[in-house]
Amino acid sequence: MVERPPRGAGTERADGERSGGAVASERGPVARIGWALVLALLAVPMAVISAGGELTVVSLWGFLNAAASGSGVGGYPVWAYFLDQSRPFAALPASIRAWPLAIGFHLLSAASAVAGVALGREDRRVTGGLLVLAATASLWVSVGLATRFGVGTTSSVFTVLPVGAVATLAVAVVAYGGDLRGVVTR
Repeated sequence: MVERPPRGAGTERADGERSGGAVASERGPVARIGWALVLALLAVPMAVISAGGELTVVSLWGFLNAAASGSGVGGYPVWAYFLDQSRPFAALPASIRAWPLAIGFHLLSAASAVAGVALGREDRRVTGGLLVLAATASLWVSVGLATRFGVGTTSSVFTVLPVGAVATLAVAVVAYGGDLRGVVTR
């Protein structure tokens, strides 16, 4: 009879690392707070646009516009943006259609990370992979915005900054990089 490890205990691989249920404390201080970093990403803007003397923050949840002329600050939630469209969703630019994907991947990665803390069961490869997908979708939105603002042709390269994609990829690499490397090197 073959004895199996207890459920959630993970398994030891030939290289001495644990897979599956390895606890975050074995992975270093950043991995222990990885769940908090993933949750913080929900507040990080996808892009920051500085054009025409105005600053626009494009978050997962909508737009926030601060006019330099002092006329105030205005917001526009993402659900209102999609509901106010006269065109069908399929007729919108691909980068705008990627916005709900970015939201979904961010929410799924946050749910995975929080479940890991709350329930003690997280497949860190799934969380890390969802973060990479979230970064990709956020970058797609930022690149689409940059093309609409003429970045590289009529405006500066720094007109649209893809803050969310960079931050999300940084969290994926720093907090979940070891787990993601294990997927690629197998």
